[in-house]
Amino acid sequence: MSQPLVGMDLADLREALGPGQPGYRAKQLYQGIYQAGVSELVQITALPADTREVLAGSHSLGLPEIAHLYESSDGTRRYLLRLEDGRTVETVLMPEGERDTLCISSQVGCPVDCKFCMTALLGLERSLTAGEIVGQVLLVARENGVQRESGRINIVMMGQGEPLLNLPNVLKATRILLDPAGFALSPRRITISTAGIIPKIEELGRETVRPKLAISLNASTEEMRRELMPITRKYHLKDLLAACKAYPLRPWEKLTFEYVLLKGVNDTDADARRVLKLLANLNCKVNLIALNPGHEIPYETPDPERVAAFQQIVRRGLPCFVRKPRGLDIYAACGQLKRASS
Repeated sequence: MSQPLVGMDLADLREALGPGQPGYRAKQLYQGIYQAGVSELVQITALPADTREVLAGSHSLGLPEIAHLYESSDGTRRYLLRLEDGRTVETVLMPEGERDTLCISSQVGCPVDCKFCMTALLGLERSLTAGEIVGQVLLVARENGVQRESGRINIVMMGQGEPLLNLPNVLKATRILLDPAGFALSPRRITISTAGIIPKIEELGRETVRPKLAISLNASTEEMRRELMPITRKYHLKDLLAACKAYPLRPWEKLTFEYVLLKGVNDTDADARRVLKLLANLNCKVNLIALNPGHEIPYETPDPERVAAFQQIVRRGLPCFVRKPRGLDIYAACGQLKRASS
């Protein structure tokens, strides 16, 4: 299998071009892949034809293939993408007004056994390479003519996988996506979501180039979080909140806490008051997600009135938003990515 170019940084591409090539050739290759978003090496016409031919003989471009595209009545598109080793992963595009949100995966499956998430039922097959992470963005952006200018596209690593358990590849992908000479996104436009891998949160905070951070909270007590998110047995809620308190936010930045509401389980007024108390001393906002149902998930979606009441209580002390579900009819909503066939 030839080595893919997508996922390589400038230094990697210099090496791929081999000795004797002028330094600017790597920049031309880098810009062709990440700025122009070519689908084939032959399209990088800034490179001499013989250079392209030699390069194509030793390297693939490395974009995933579209195995299936599912289209929702609300405009959401769920892509089942086939990787070079035959495994598949999912990416979701959610167009809304003048902004597109692209939900990408960081692993094939997921090792974190959250009890309300269909992806957890897959288990973990493997982590994605930096190129397989970036490749999702390049492919779906090209397929949909997504514009990259500031404010036009948001990327959330909230698809399959736990990003912090694949941190080196996630960070390399992030550097390419944020590089002004690469995909050229603003740091404000990429967010990763974690179940709460405390040592990796601390490691992420030491990086100068990094995405924004979202924490999946989903419970107002240690006991309930252990039941819903077994990873809490290793990384306790109080320690997670302490790591969040110590996290070095940039001047423009807030932490995001995500809270999936499960009917009759974690959606009471008392839960809302506890959430408010837990997060009171943090520079953060809260996103509420009414459970997106799946036939293998043993929980129900709360009524809209219950969601609104929960939001009203949290709003007494924190910015709190209800995330509108997208792509429910094609199993593209948050927590539904299980490579379903419909």
